[in-house]
Amino acid sequence: MPPVESTALSVVTARQQHFASWVMDILVYIVVLNLFVEFFPEVIAESFTLSILTAVLLKAMLVLMGGVEHRVSEFFKRRDGTIWTVLRFLSVWGILFASKLLILEVVDLVFAGSVKLGHFLEVVALVIALIAASGGVKAVYRRLGPGAAEVARAGHTG
Repeated sequence: MPPVESTALSVVTARQQHFASWVMDILVYIVVLNLFVEFFPEVIAESFTLSILTAVLLKAMLVLMGGVEHRVSEFFKRRDGTIWTVLRFLSVWGILFASKLLILEVVDLVFAGSVKLGHFLEVVALVIALIAASGGVKAVYRRLGPGAAEVARAGHTG
């Protein structure tokens, strides 16, 4: 069946975009987490259900940590001078480092040993993989969207 041509653009609300982003990230996180479970013996999720719940928890924690990092960065960015730039760098680095330790502790507390993300290095690798995979999927999603010419053409009713 050939694709249906439409000149009307779909209107997507901010809430729909937010929801779609979370769903997309959680699905990507489930895949990445389960790949880590398969290939890294230190990473354990005793069931698929626990890996889903862990993915949701990781998404929530990364959003919270990203918010903290952004607010701290903005605080220092509003100030002039080399010392503020250095403090901004050190603060952001400290938050990024501490957040991985916090993730380990929260996952251990919430899942009481049924989920283990390994040690610090495995968590760092996992978080980098989660962010990279999510970014890659979102880049493909955006690339598949309408280009400027398509948007202009769809808006033209002439």
